[in-house]
Amino acid sequence: MDLGPQQTQTFEDDVFACPVCYEPLIRKGPPGFNLSAIYRSGFKCKKCNKTYSSKDNYLDLTITASMKEYTEVKPARTELFRSPLVSFLYERGWRQNFNQSGFPGPDEEFKMAQEYFKPAEGGILVDVSCGSGLFSRKFATSGTYSKVVALDFSENMLRQCYDFIKQDDNISEKDLALVRADVSRLPFSSGSVDAVHAGAALHCWPSPSNAIAEICRTLRSGGVFVGTTFLRYNATSSWIERSFRERIMSGYNYYTEEEIEDLCTSCGLTNYQSKVQRSFIMFTAEKPSE
Repeated sequence: MDLGPQQTQTFEDDVFACPVCYEPLIRKGPPGFNLSAIYRSGFKCKKCNKTYSSKDNYLDLTITASMKEYTEVKPARTELFRSPLVSFLYERGWRQNFNQSGFPGPDEEFKMAQEYFKPAEGGILVDVSCGSGLFSRKFATSGTYSKVVALDFSENMLRQCYDFIKQDDNISEKDLALVRADVSRLPFSSGSVDAVHAGAALHCWPSPSNAIAEICRTLRSGGVFVGTTFLRYNATSSWIERSFRERIMSGYNYYTEEEIEDLCTSCGLTNYQSKVQRSFIMFTAEKPSE
């Protein structure tokens, strides 16, 4: 679409930053934080001059976004979710199987997360590793946040997220963005985000410590992080069950309650809390107030 001179503006974006140097991006295109305006905008780092643009219906803010020769292969568990088939099946049977491990279901998990996110109401929420946008869409329609960023590394998950948004008349494209990014190199300035959600994601990350350190960096003072994952085992697990779980879960990073708390606190977060139901855990922690 050709943008007329009245529509095109150049300005410093107040949400996104360069994933290389974390400097704010200069944006050229129609103003506004919505899917259409962001899609029709170009972004450039004012420090390193690296450029970023939208592909399909998401903004690609990965470091490798504009590379032509270099390719990078992620661990198998990361590449799995880039598959078109897995992306298509995620909300069509895959995610429903989580209830066998104690996950209470998306509606209840959303309500639980919203309770923890009360201090962040009215702020910017980033749903990292959002997958097909199961929770991003709930956060967007809640009206609780000024902006919601649905962020994932998988191109196909983001395409599925866009399709689901288009199919639901209750979801407004206003105050919503789809972004491809690496959770270990988040495209936001330090201290610029009010809330970060990571649903059923921790066990898939190549380096959970790098990811949570990045989340802590991007959170403002008093900002809230909420995540869910599968526990490797808990205090009531028998030694037989523990041994079995460790064998079958070798392809993913599953942790104990104690390890997750240690991970959060060692990366700079405080006020750790958790709720456990069988192998399901929802945990939360905050960026220390200044």
